[in-house]
Amino acid sequence: MRSAIKVVSSVYYVRRVLIVFTTLLAVAPFQLASAESLVIKDLGALPGSFNSSSALGINERAQVVGYSITASGSTHACLFEKGVVTDLGTFPGGSISTATAINNRGQVVGSSSTARGNDHAFLYEHGAMTDLGTLPGGDFSSAAAINERGQVAGSASNLRGYVHAALFENGSVTDLGTLPGGTDSGALGINNRGQVVGYSSTAGGFAHAFLYEHGVMTDLGTLQDSGLSHAQGINDRGQVIGISSTASGDVHGFLYEHGVMTDLGTLPGRSDSNAFGINNRGQVVGESDTGTSPYLPNAFLFEHGAMTNLGTLPGDNFSEAVGINESGQIAGNSTLHAILWTREK
Repeated sequence: MRSAIKVVSSVYYVRRVLIVFTTLLAVAPFQLASAESLVIKDLGALPGSFNSSSALGINERAQVVGYSITASGSTHACLFEKGVVTDLGTFPGGSISTATAINNRGQVVGSSSTARGNDHAFLYEHGAMTDLGTLPGGDFSSAAAINERGQVAGSASNLRGYVHAALFENGSVTDLGTLPGGTDSGALGINNRGQVVGYSSTAGGFAHAFLYEHGVMTDLGTLQDSGLSHAQGINDRGQVIGISSTASGDVHGFLYEHGVMTDLGTLPGRSDSNAFGINNRGQVVGESDTGTSPYLPNAFLFEHGAMTNLGTLPGDNFSEAVGINESGQIAGNSTLHAILWTREK
C-alpha cells in the first residue's frame, strides 16, 4: 500500500513528482458547477536555476507560505505575496528551512536547520526568525500550524529520543504525549480554541489520528477499522480532516465530526485521496490519485458531499491543494511551482 500521508516533521516536504517540464502558462481558468470559476495562478519561485517551489499554508489575506529552491540549491522557507516571492532565510549557520503555516497576523511558522545540523521549529515575524526550542534534553523540533492566539502545534524530541506532539506557547514547549501504548506522536493542526490534532503510534503498532484538548488525547480511530490514520487539520467548529487506510488497502481522506469519521472518497478513476486543509465553512481540499505509478494526482475541493477536480495548469498533469481560507482561495502545487486558485464570477 502506498502511503500518501503528508509528514511535516522535518524541514523537507517531499514532492511526489520532480519531473521538469517546459515553462507553463501562468494563469488558467477552471469552471465550477456554479456560475463561479476558479482561476489558477502560478506563484513562481525564488530566482535560481532550480525554478522550484511548493506551498504549504495560506491565510485570509491570501499570503501563502512554503519553500523554494535557491540559486545555490538549498531549500528555503518563503512567502508568496502579490507576485513577490520572499526568502525567509534560515537560522544562523543553517542551510535548509521550510515554512508550513501562516496566521492572519502574518506570523509564519516552520522548521530550519541550525549551525549544529539539527532541525528546530521557528516563528518568523517582523523580519526575524525565532527559535522555538525543543523539549528538555531533545535536539529536534518542528512547527506545523499556528492559530490566531500565536499557539503553535508541532513536534519535538525528548531526552529519550522519542518525537512527541508538542505545543509551543509563550516561550515554553509542552509535551502532549501519546495515545496509550504509543511511543511517538506529532501535531499537525490547531484551531483558535486550542484544540490540537495529529497522529500517534499505538499499542497495536499503527499510527492513529488524535484530538487533544483539556489535557486529554483522544484516539479518533480509522475508516472501516483499518490500520492507520493521521489527522492533518481542524477548524474552529471542531471538524477534523486527515487520511486513513481503508479495508481495501487504499488510503482515503476523511472528515471527522460528532464522533463519526466519514470517508470523503476519491475523484473518478482514482483509488487514493488525501485531505490537507479545511476552513470554517467546512470546505475541504486535498488531492486524489491513482495509487500506483504513475500517480497523476489532482487537487480537489470537497463541499456539500461532493468532490470536485480543481484541474491543473495548462500542459501539466499534477496538482494538489494544501489549504483553503474563508474566502475560498486555495493554495496548492503544480509540478514545478506553488499555485493559487481564486474565485471569479
